[in-house]
Amino acid sequence: MATPIKEWAKLERCQQDNGDEDTTHIGIGPGGDFQANNNLFDNLITGDETWVHLNTPETKRDSITWKHPSSPVTKKFKVQRSAAKVMATVFWDTKGVILLDILPQGQCINAARYCSTLDRLKEAIRRKRPGLLRRGVVFQHDNATPHSANLTQQWLQRYGWEILPHLAHSPDLASSDFHLFGPLKRHLGGMAFETEDGLISELRNWFDNLDVDFFRVDINSLLSR
Repeated sequence: MATPIKEWAKLERCQQDNGDEDTTHIGIGPGGDFQANNNLFDNLITGDETWVHLNTPETKRDSITWKHPSSPVTKKFKVQRSAAKVMATVFWDTKGVILLDILPQGQCINAARYCSTLDRLKEAIRRKRPGLLRRGVVFQHDNATPHSANLTQQWLQRYGWEILPHLAHSPDLASSDFHLFGPLKRHLGGMAFETEDGLISELRNWFDNLDVDFFRVDINSLLSR
């Protein structure tokens, strides 16, 4: 059974030449280095939540249009983001999205609800990533209350999932925020849905149609940041 990583003090990169194979070492201390080759990223699953509104205005950047200096001024009406929204929890890896979980309106995420979602994630891994549960899951999520609750920690320890935590105050390590949710919100910009089902259908279609290359980040450039 894998031992959950208790502390995260540093992330360092070093390459050593092993003949034809390069090994990437990731040091996590104090208490020793967590060493893995590039297969670490094949075993890594990232999970995070985001609010998605039924009506998402375009950003200023997306609404910019090229005009000639003599072109008439275009009036733009300010569109307010709708109050109606759903929470999407997304679990993904280097091959794509493994599970998209939608929290029904009126419900909140607590430890019991999150563990139920992890049960569905484990079953999705079994179907979509054969062999990963046997090799050992390296799991990354933030320290939100449902994630850090005792009930959740007991679930993770029961199934031996290795935890790769976020550094505090390091948004650049929240890969879902800048790599996944940013493009999603830009895609939804300017769209309006009459029903929650319409929005959920668009979310599933967008995630399903992402090319696998979207999820393949160059490891060396990632570790050299």
